[in-house]
Amino acid sequence: MTATAALDWAVIDTVLLDMDGTLLDLRYDNWFWRELVPSHYARHQGLDLHAAQARLRPRFQAVHGTMEWYCIDYWSETLGLDIAALKRDSLPEVRFLPGAEQFLARLERSGKRRVLVTNAHPTTLALKNEQARLTRWFDACYSTHPFKVPKEHGEFWPRLLAAERFEPRRTLIVDDSLPVLDAARAFGIAWLRAVRRPDSSRPAQETGLYTGIDRVAELM
Repeated sequence: MTATAALDWAVIDTVLLDMDGTLLDLRYDNWFWRELVPSHYARHQGLDLHAAQARLRPRFQAVHGTMEWYCIDYWSETLGLDIAALKRDSLPEVRFLPGAEQFLARLERSGKRRVLVTNAHPTTLALKNEQARLTRWFDACYSTHPFKVPKEHGEFWPRLLAAERFEPRRTLIVDDSLPVLDAARAFGIAWLRAVRRPDSSRPAQETGLYTGIDRVAELM
């Protein structure tokens, strides 16, 4: 297992990259769900912001790590808000993490197969792509929603393999979620890297048994 070994690009054919917190700054998503959505929910429910945040917090925690957590249709129905419209209105806040575009350009020249794999809802992926033009850097892009299970769960990886046909032992995955890396490792993906600073406004996070990188540019 090469969760900590130095990368050997000669034996890596496929690179699986996460979107939010790996390529795009998670600062946007944290702001969106912790401040913007609660502020609109507060107005909708006649609450002050702190009361709205307190009401929403257990709702978020109850489904964290499930498909519902990542599903904007679920949250639109649950909260009585048009989450897609809020995302569209706030698109100017979506930004790449430092060095991410430069890394993608270098990866393109490397000849490796480049695959985006995100838990984000397909509508979220489409909207962020409008702003960041992210998908132009990839040979294939997948939202987990058509697979019916998020990356944190072991059932996802055989389903992705059936669609993408990559060789796990010759694959690198980069993600900011340790549960995702745990599931990928259990499936047999050999090369794993964890992003320490998914949110540029926050301190680095611990990466456990995985080699951590502050930004993807460090990989090349």
